[in-house]
Amino acid sequence: MSRLRTRDLVINVPGRPDGYPLNIEIEPGQTWGVLGPNGAGKTTLLHTLAGLLRPRNGQVLLNEQPLKLMKRREIAQHLGLVFQERQDSFPATVLETALIGRHPWLSPWESEQSEDQARARSALAMLDVDHLSDRLLNTLSGGERQRVAIATLMTQDPSVWLLDEPTNHLDLHHQVSVMNLLRDQATAGKAVFMCLHDLNLAARWCSHVLLLYTNGDACWGAVDAMLEPTALEQLYNQRLITVEADGAPVFIPVR
Repeated sequence: MSRLRTRDLVINVPGRPDGYPLNIEIEPGQTWGVLGPNGAGKTTLLHTLAGLLRPRNGQVLLNEQPLKLMKRREIAQHLGLVFQERQDSFPATVLETALIGRHPWLSPWESEQSEDQARARSALAMLDVDHLSDRLLNTLSGGERQRVAIATLMTQDPSVWLLDEPTNHLDLHHQVSVMNLLRDQATAGKAVFMCLHDLNLAARWCSHVLLLYTNGDACWGAVDAMLEPTALEQLYNQRLITVEADGAPVFIPVR
């Protein structure tokens, strides 16, 4: 299974001085949550880890290879990304969209085979959107499109999953379903790294947490050590009440 790590990585947030260098290792079996206020650089970090943005300093390594030296096709066979927002420029059905996930595994001009079709349909079923297979993507609700995006990542089947707000637009039932699915993927050997706004999702489903501050500071570690109320209050500039429910802490903002 693949692993992703950074070496003295400083992301390039315009107008901000160099931040704290990141030396993180995202290992198979781990589920990471990235927490921080608006403008802290969560999406910038995710896109840098995916090789879509250049860092200001340092390196991203995938299986100990510098990401910048790898071909996009090779990267896509090991690493996948779900964006926070997407532009659907061309009309395509839900099934056609999910099958895009197989492109890194096909040779140029090669068509999807029955095995690819079966993989895509299985992923759509797991995300509860298989009944929408023949619908055009641009006719779906925001939550349905989000689940199709995650199903496309499942169809791609990389070892490293990067997700920007995976529960965006989802109702409570589908939030729980998606977070359970991501944890199950990690249990099966994937490495999952996602940006979140909900502290309680991180507390319940993540094994590790990275805290990003707007001034570029950062700290990271196991979830129990990182979700400390004083640190979170400083991170968000917001007082919190902490209670316990179902074996996990629950963070409630003070009015």
